[in-house]
Amino acid sequence: MATAARLDAAVGDRRRNRPDVLLVLGTLALSVFGLVMIYSATRFGLERAGSLATIGAERQMVFVTAGIIAMFAFSLIDYREYRNYLPLIYSGMILLLVAVFLFPEVNGARRWIPLGVFNFQPAEFAKIVTILTAAHILSRTQEDESLSWRRLAQVILVMAIPAGLILVEPDLGTTMTIPFVMFVMLFAGGATMKQMSSLFITAVLGVAAMFRFGLLREHQLDRLRVFIDPAVDPQGIGYQLRQSKLAIGSGQLVGRGLFQGTQTNFAYIPEQETDFIFTAVGEQLGFVGGIVVLAIFFLVVWRLLVISSAARDRFGSLVAIGVAGMLMFHVFVNIGMTIGIAPVTGLPLPFLSQGGSFYIAMAMSIGISNSVWLRRSPVPERRR
Repeated sequence: MATAARLDAAVGDRRRNRPDVLLVLGTLALSVFGLVMIYSATRFGLERAGSLATIGAERQMVFVTAGIIAMFAFSLIDYREYRNYLPLIYSGMILLLVAVFLFPEVNGARRWIPLGVFNFQPAEFAKIVTILTAAHILSRTQEDESLSWRRLAQVILVMAIPAGLILVEPDLGTTMTIPFVMFVMLFAGGATMKQMSSLFITAVLGVAAMFRFGLLREHQLDRLRVFIDPAVDPQGIGYQLRQSKLAIGSGQLVGRGLFQGTQTNFAYIPEQETDFIFTAVGEQLGFVGGIVVLAIFFLVVWRLLVISSAARDRFGSLVAIGVAGMLMFHVFVNIGMTIGIAPVTGLPLPFLSQGGSFYIAMAMSIGISNSVWLRRSPVPERRR
């Protein structure tokens, strides 16, 4: 009787599951911090152009509001329902990735679908769809079973198609994200060492083939040249990285102070409000500010891993793992490229960089993960 009473109490507690407060608060903290950094990075340039100093931050605030609404909305949707519609969702994603080629180039790329008020970027949402699809395929294998080569091929196929289309846009940074997430999910999904080794060797050969057959554009090759030799052409292709390092280095321990950064105020760093937003953090708030930002990212990733371990089923666990992998890759590559330990790839920093599609897509992924947490097993330490 006592055991049954404790079990009933445990089930009752889990039936009243609450959102992952730390995950939500971490996301909101990064979002608010991002708005401040975007304002600091854009205000002087807008004033010199005769525009309102707050217009950049205000525009991003609209996207943040839409993203937060999306995060809570997707938290309410049972994540298991996506499995019933994945063929339709995946097909729609492929059509959108093809549709971008029907519109004119913007800065030498076709990545966006103009919607009037803003440009929609399907590639950002493609990452979420591929995570859901791969999780669905991998979840068919039991936890105590090795992943079959057939399932492995299916995962590779569903990720290779969108990755190939995104590469042609071209968007090398987003293309690189998908294989990394695939490796993380395959590892968590039971792939054997032989399978992982084979994939790694294939990936290396694929990269070599891209160089051999000239599949990379000149500006992408320039970024690799700068990564290998940061001193090359400091006033040309190496200008952005050089200014980025100067900005972060000048911040030292506690920074120059909010809105006091010389590099930030005079817009010496191209794309600072988007891909290089971390330079604004480093210059104005220094090493301490950078560590605080990294600590919040660590908190969010930690909660995603906790959600994965507490998921009711294998599908939910793999979805949370995929989102964690995507977030980690963006953070490492983005911050790494601003300090010269990773090549410049154009990957934005989650929740801090300016951009509508990217912010909303990342917020949706957090919402789906929170849905996994809300629907975890009603009995502690037990899955159904």
